[in-house]
Amino acid sequence: MERDHLRALMEAILLTARGPVTADSVVETLGEKETSIEDVDAVLAELKSDWDRTSSGIRLERVAGGWRSVTPAQLDPYLRTFHGISARHRLSQAALEVLAIVAHREPITMPEINFIRGTNSAGVVRTLLDRSLLRVAGRKRVVGKPFLYRTTREFLIHFGLERPEDLPDPEELVAVEDSGTDNAPDEVPT
Repeated sequence: MERDHLRALMEAILLTARGPVTADSVVETLGEKETSIEDVDAVLAELKSDWDRTSSGIRLERVAGGWRSVTPAQLDPYLRTFHGISARHRLSQAALEVLAIVAHREPITMPEINFIRGTNSAGVVRTLLDRSLLRVAGRKRVVGKPFLYRTTREFLIHFGLERPEDLPDPEELVAVEDSGTDNAPDEVPT
């Protein structure tokens, strides 16, 4: 496939895809005779370079094993106004705590989550399951066979992570907090 045509196609795919796009999925769709993974990766690198300028309204972000187009955070208030979005669906403090526990200790059971938090987390876990941020990953082979919980691909997308290993270690967070520097974002994306 001609490079300009592949670039136009990649732009269209990235702007219309419902989730992260992988080079493999593009090659599978087009067929190996049309293009190669190397060609798609090269076009993605070009797009990232072009879109990641400060004057651009589109960015290319690697997340959950693929690529997605996003808008810069500073344009968020204008986009919300234009699209008539008044409220944000934020995660509660309890939901963020449960997600952090599961993400750092997965797979983990409800009794283990409850023990770490010191309170019953069943309602929070149910909400996170409904929002597809957590999933049931089987049962633990102990008395009572409690469910094991893991984060989902949607969790990675939601928090802009390529893989779970990209999360900072809890010890690093404590060290940053103890040093008095605050590099945390003002707002958690939803």
